[in-house]
Amino acid sequence: MAILPVYFLFIMRHIILGIFLIMSASLLGQNSDDNQVIRHFYEEALSSWEAYHQLEWLCKNTKGRISGTPEAAAAVEYTYQVMQSMGLDSVWKQEIMVKNWKRGETEVGRIVSNRFGTTELAVCALGLSPATGTSGLSAEVIEIMHFDELKSKKDQIKGKIVFFNRHMDQKLVNTFASYGGAVNQRSRGPAMAAALGAAACLVRSQNPEIDNYPHTGVTQWENEEEMLPAFAVSTLGANELSQQLADDPKLRVYLRSTCSLYPDTPSHNVIGEIKGALYPDEIITIGGHLDAWDISEGAHDDGGGCIQAIEVLRLFQSTGIRPKHTLRAVMFMDEEIAQRGGQAYAAAAMLNNEKHIAAMESDRGVLTPRAVAIACDSQRYKNALKWEPLFESYNLKMTKGGGGVDIGPLRKLNPEIVFLTVIPDDQRYFRYHHSAFDRFEEVDRREMQSGSAMMAALIYLFDHYGL
Repeated sequence: MAILPVYFLFIMRHIILGIFLIMSASLLGQNSDDNQVIRHFYEEALSSWEAYHQLEWLCKNTKGRISGTPEAAAAVEYTYQVMQSMGLDSVWKQEIMVKNWKRGETEVGRIVSNRFGTTELAVCALGLSPATGTSGLSAEVIEIMHFDELKSKKDQIKGKIVFFNRHMDQKLVNTFASYGGAVNQRSRGPAMAAALGAAACLVRSQNPEIDNYPHTGVTQWENEEEMLPAFAVSTLGANELSQQLADDPKLRVYLRSTCSLYPDTPSHNVIGEIKGALYPDEIITIGGHLDAWDISEGAHDDGGGCIQAIEVLRLFQSTGIRPKHTLRAVMFMDEEIAQRGGQAYAAAAMLNNEKHIAAMESDRGVLTPRAVAIACDSQRYKNALKWEPLFESYNLKMTKGGGGVDIGPLRKLNPEIVFLTVIPDDQRYFRYHHSAFDRFEEVDRREMQSGSAMMAALIYLFDHYGL
């Protein structure tokens, strides 16, 4: 009677061992297939010039495509036609209403000093700023580094130009952290100065370099009745103004702008998709924002991100692999001013009862990719780390984080959605950001296409295995 259990255990051990070997072989084959697919994405992306030429057309033919402009409308039509020509399953425009702010004539800025004479300043109006009017304005200047200093000097502000001159912190390796420590001067500073009776506001450009490009961006107003003319000044101009103020506190600055805010106007998100073979009702979004500041070609911010999103779909087509889930490339409109594109996309998804399981955004420039940030729960993040060996030869890491302004509203639909964010090398990005220096010539094709391949590879892994 004792022999049967022993024999039975012997047989079961070999059956289990056989199953394990079969599963191991299958997994090894799967990893081999994954490596081949990822290698194909990189080889195809790096050898192709298609996306690079698309970005060139976008930059050179729709320069200044801030929401509500003819250039923005041209960018909508161009990306719509590009995706139509790809033979995607669906391509459509989603109408939205956007703010309609126009810069007007080129701004004028100059320092007028009894000691140093007249010095020209490179300035540009901040988004949603009102105008000085055609005659311009002239006033004495008070230099402010921090908001606490503004409050302590509140009795000295009335009738003056408040000059916010806090630098981006050069000691920080992460330039996005440095930007975050300075950008509130632009976003909140003008409104705070207006509430204290300032005549106008000058803000040091959020740029770690010293050059003569002013960097614009939107500023926020709490009370529209207290709005004042607000300008960015180049870092070179800011340094010059600060130095002259030290020796001539009574100098004046002359500013002129003719910008205007018009009634809201129609614009569009542009969407193209490949339907999923197994789960067509579960959606993975890949996007960038199509609008760019009116002084810029918007190559890094964010024309390149839009073209990368389109390129992800093309790279999937090039493999012949039909995704399991529906993949959507979305060109979001109006990220720079009011983020209505991302809000409208999420609202339509809610109205249509769509299920969004993941979203990836490229909006940090199309420089060399260093990592992907993933926002999800701890267990799923641990699962994602198992993919990291597949990217060792491409010098890519995975880190916690992820998300973006345009894809963020999707969390309201699905609190469990996985957000993925491309993390490129950031040391050069803020040279270009919101300035006329953000032009096509500053994009390296191989850097951009390395990012496109990385995005396609990550979407492929998530689509096939989930987290």
